[in-house]
Amino acid sequence: MAIRTVPYDSAEFLDTPEAQAAYLAEALEEDDPAAFTHALGVVARAQGMAQIAQETGLGRESLYKALREGGNPEFATVMRVLKALRLKLTTRPA
Repeated sequence: MAIRTVPYDSAEFLDTPEAQAAYLAEALEEDDPAAFTHALGVVARAQGMAQIAQETGLGRESLYKALREGGNPEFATVMRVLKALRLKLTTRPA
């Protein structure tokens, strides 16, 4: 009997603002911009990429492209997405 597998998608488990914020905070701890960009894309998918695209005024395809692995969004785009997600980027002493 063969084992059936399905792709794992973190977005399916990020169903609360607290879980989404914690996921992004962990990505920031990686000290890797690509990790944060990827996590931001996962959270955007969790909330609905079409809705986030509409709220940011960006095209859905452009948003997917900016937030995919290897994407390099402008900081202004990151801030617009965070605002649409109703999340804030905060800092604390290292």
